Amino acid sequence: MTDSPSTPPAHAIDRLHLVADHGRDHGPGRRIGVRIERLAGDTSPKPVAVLCHGFKGFMDWGFFPALSAAFADAGFLAVSLNASGSGIAGDPMTMDDEQAFFEDTYTKQLSDIAQVRAFASQHAEALQGGDVLFGHSRGGGMAVISAAETAPRALVTWAAFDDADRFDEETKAAWRREGELRIPNGRTGQIHRIGPGALDELEAHTGRLDILAAARRVEVPYLVVHGTADPTVDVAAAHRLLRAAPQSEGVILEGADHGFGARHPMASSVVGFPDLERAVAATLDFARRAVKLDG
Repeated sequence: MTDSPSTPPAHAIDRLHLVADHGRDHGPGRRIGVRIERLAGDTSPKPVAVLCHGFKGFMDWGFFPALSAAFADAGFLAVSLNASGSGIAGDPMTMDDEQAFFEDTYTKQLSDIAQVRAFASQHAEALQGGDVLFGHSRGGGMAVISAAETAPRALVTWAAFDDADRFDEETKAAWRREGELRIPNGRTGQIHRIGPGALDELEAHTGRLDILAAARRVEVPYLVVHGTADPTVDVAAAHRLLRAAPQSEGVILEGADHGFGARHPMASSVVGFPDLERAVAATLDFARRAVKLDG
């Protein structure tokens, strides 16, 4: 006689929007999408995990729903965000707000992350004492800076870049000359545009946007996860972050790519995706130790 497979626990998911607070210089605020997930029926205080997407990503992309579900299963209040410049507007699966994407900048992303972290900390079910901050790719780099500016309980990055200035001088000159940088989206076929404001801020805030310098100021436990076959951000970035951050530990996954084998869309489970299974298992083990969750 074989045991029947266990039924996954039910989850409660709320979606809402915050008006982005970018200050007067940035004009009227755009909307930050927020997704809150936890075990259904559990209203007890629980540690918070804030999940930040990367470039051309969003909170319903690829592995994010599965990662959110895994955090909820582990006893966390999982709070995901769509940055105000993500390009996501009405349809949570479609990047259709090209103007928001055009106007996005690193400092706006940092403001959005800080705003969502503050909002999450005030949730009725949030256990006080700091969040576990997670970021993937560009979101990982921004999470490092956010952690240096406001310490979380712990920090996790997957495939994070360690240098915000990833553009050569020829690209920057063309960006200035044309008033935009065009970015093809291989998944959708869209051509996204980044406006000159992003370049202005990149050059004006070199100190704040120095990711490795920020990593040196991160004084909380920090898990760096990266694949050796990442074609987007070389694994060398992970080793530089590990050398910079004083309380870091690394999980280097042999043969894993930038998305750890994720597809889009995919089910809210990483079962059958071995690189993701390993990344999620390492992340949850680290996060539970950091917040001292039993089990």
